Amino acid sequence: MSALTQSLASAETRATPRKGPSRGLDALFRASSYGAALVVLLVLAGILGSIIYGGWPAFREFGFGFLTSSAWNIGTEQYGALVAVIGTVASAILALLIGVPVSLGIAIFLTQLCPGWARKPVAMTIELLAAVPSIIYGMWGLFVFAPLFARFVQIPVSNLVEGMPIIGTLLYARVPSGVGIFTAGIILAIMIVPFIASIARDMLDQIPTVLRESAYGIGCTTWEVVRHVLVPQAAVSIIGAIMLGLGRALGETMAVTFVVGNANRLSASIFDPSSTIASRIANEFNEADGLQLNALMALGCILFVITFIVLIIARLLTRRVRAA
Repeated sequence: MSALTQSLASAETRATPRKGPSRGLDALFRASSYGAALVVLLVLAGILGSIIYGGWPAFREFGFGFLTSSAWNIGTEQYGALVAVIGTVASAILALLIGVPVSLGIAIFLTQLCPGWARKPVAMTIELLAAVPSIIYGMWGLFVFAPLFARFVQIPVSNLVEGMPIIGTLLYARVPSGVGIFTAGIILAIMIVPFIASIARDMLDQIPTVLRESAYGIGCTTWEVVRHVLVPQAAVSIIGAIMLGLGRALGETMAVTFVVGNANRLSASIFDPSSTIASRIANEFNEADGLQLNALMALGCILFVITFIVLIIARLLTRRVRAA
């Protein structure tokens, strides 16, 4: 025993003392972290500054009328953003109305009702939708979905609601071609489902199991557990996921360009063709020059402002949910 004690004491004596933290490396790490954050802010400021600089001639030429005018005439150089702004907001809202219930339903099914053997295959299939390029969605929407939508939805619904007040205007297609705001909303809903569903599923999985078991133990049904336990616990993350999907829908370009119709037309019907900010920029930017190019840059500024407003609303909603 004494020999073992002596060997341990000699080992401790020979042990190399632990080096203290290097101040130089710590300062380098801190500086690199600050630099990474600063680069993002500088890039964002540069993008915003260049867009404002490019769109300023259009704002100066048309003033506030650029936002309220529906004109877009290249020959007379009269430009307005109203049609594109309304199309952008309308298609994004339709995408949320369709995509959010489906996404939450998928998340709840995967975390509460799905059999164990099917959970991973179903989750992987949903996540693979996010890997499909947007142009594939657009081509599929134009060549496959739009003809079927016109034949089995637009024409029967238009014949049914024709002449009815309000609904006869909202759901009537003057030219049932299958493309339009509602078609764009459906395609966008398919595109945002994997983002919202994946985030919501991960958040629901992270809720402690004891909360669910306690609710079931006092006799709650599955609906009551989801409604009163799971959703309130994950509300902040679900709101964040929805706002992420909304940002994706607002800025989507190629898929919407294929299926929205690209018509500079204000219509009360969601079946009629229209345009969005992103689709108009994609269609005309390559050949734009002069005031037209400035107007397209101004549209980019407006889209940036809309996205910024969405982020502010998301922050306010999450803060309110946390306070509650």
